[in-house]
Amino acid sequence: MSNDRRIYKSKHALKEALILLMEKKNFNKITITDIVTCANLNRGTFYKHYQEKEELLNELIDDVMEDLVHSYREPYVRSNQFNIGELTSSTVKIFNHVYSYSKFYSIIIKSNVLTGYQAKICSVLKQLALYDLDMVKNKNKKIDHNLIASYKAYALFGLIVEWVNSEYKYTPNYMAEQLVEILAYNGFNSVFNVKMNDTINWINE
Repeated sequence: MSNDRRIYKSKHALKEALILLMEKKNFNKITITDIVTCANLNRGTFYKHYQEKEELLNELIDDVMEDLVHSYREPYVRSNQFNIGELTSSTVKIFNHVYSYSKFYSIIIKSNVLTGYQAKICSVLKQLALYDLDMVKNKNKKIDHNLIASYKAYALFGLIVEWVNSEYKYTPNYMAEQLVEILAYNGFNSVFNVKMNDTINWINE
């Protein structure tokens, strides 16, 4: 086994161990001994790669964020031009990304172990949306780019939250299909026939 392969295998085992431990207790209460025991490694191996457990966590977060960016850009990474109307479920990879890091996403969404990381993910999604908007040719100058980028980021993250809270009830492909359909459906043009009193009663139930 090459040295690079050995390093990757050790680091991967440590990251997987950290995730498993964070499913059970707060990060602050996890020790390096806990991590290496769970990973079936020794402390010397840990210190070959990291000085402290926070460094391991930060590298894990960086891995997730890097893969998130890559999966978000996958539909148009090989194109000079991209039409959102031509988006297909087979090119949407962000839900594959979430599923591959399913334990990590469950931790940040369903527990208080890693507070603040939901906002970090939304911030990354917003920056990606802002970049996309800067590349749009036929821009709507009436729309504030900062606001529409926030709308897109939190809407997408809302789908992810719903999926995680359902214990990944649906497949990544189904979620991708739903995203494509939602993007194609302009719900704001729909006409509703609702009585205000009925709406108030429904909200108060």
